[in-house]
Amino acid sequence: MYCPHCGAQVELEGKVSQFQIDLPEIKPDTTEFVIHQGRCTCCGRRAQGRHPAQVSDAVTVGGVHFGPGVIGLAAHLNKVCGMSFGKITTLLGTWMGLSVNRSSLCRAVARLASKASPTRDALVDTVRGSPVVTADETGWKVGGLRAWLWGFATERETVYQVERGRGFAEAAQVLGQDYSGVLIVDGWAPYRRFSEATLQTCLTHLLRRCSEILEDATAGAVRFPRAVREILEKALEVRDRRDAGTITSHGVQVVRGQLQARMNRLLAGNFTNTENLRFAKHLRRNREALFVFLSTDDVEATNWRGEHAMRAGIMTRKCCGGGNRTRSGAETQAILMTVLQTIHQKSNDQRKLIAELLTAPEAQPNALVVSG
Repeated sequence: MYCPHCGAQVELEGKVSQFQIDLPEIKPDTTEFVIHQGRCTCCGRRAQGRHPAQVSDAVTVGGVHFGPGVIGLAAHLNKVCGMSFGKITTLLGTWMGLSVNRSSLCRAVARLASKASPTRDALVDTVRGSPVVTADETGWKVGGLRAWLWGFATERETVYQVERGRGFAEAAQVLGQDYSGVLIVDGWAPYRRFSEATLQTCLTHLLRRCSEILEDATAGAVRFPRAVREILEKALEVRDRRDAGTITSHGVQVVRGQLQARMNRLLAGNFTNTENLRFAKHLRRNREALFVFLSTDDVEATNWRGEHAMRAGIMTRKCCGGGNRTRSGAETQAILMTVLQTIHQKSNDQRKLIAELLTAPEAQPNALVVSG
């Protein structure tokens, strides 16, 4: 060992360990399934066996099908990471030596969605029965036409739906018109039509709106957004004290009543500034949805869970042309995003569960995904 500064030999004094993490060389693994065929001795009709590890029932001499590892990876990269099938085929060919066509991957992923459809339907029923749901939506396209990607998230499940509209009817496709739990939303008007539900509006959106108004407000017009911001920040402070155990539940309810009274007095005033008037109207419509989180511990003050659920969709929209080319592609998108996101939330083995879905003799809900 020589000195990097002067080139002289270095007298060794000890050793240090350093580690490097890398991926091993990845090569495709081909498995041969021997499937028995014959004819029934009674009716004479042709019969064919099925290997329990088969992904597809289609059998031809020398035929080759993708296994659950390839299909699961393609589904994750396309539906969660937003990679196009063209880029996925390049990745598989360059790093794994697996030569595939985009169309073959697309059909394989669609087959996975068909097998996962009952699981997604079961997750819809689970979300409908959840006491707290966070909802959000983002722009989407189906066949180049405007659509919306809806997300309905709980602590352990997330259900997605692609619809052409952004109204109550589309939201009710998942939640049901009579949903009676707590619905955490961003203030979008159609959510108020869930008459049986208790709404909690997102305080982060309201605080952001206060900041936007204050950027342009002058003179007396700054008083209203400042007062609203003070009330909302006080509510969040009380929440933090409750979670830290420094205030009793009775104390929380006392402060909640005081904050609600302050907000009511503030909204009873007259407003001449246009932005303040518009903001006051919004708060009046949502005044009962401002402080629900102070009454129930498991209700969030913001819709962060819904916005987090939208991230995968937004990434896909930016990288893959804005959405799906066909309606069937949109259904595949919703099914696989639902199943993959729920598996992630429950910290389950994605590879194992996808293999179970693909190799099941009949499409049926996967118990571990639904209730695991």
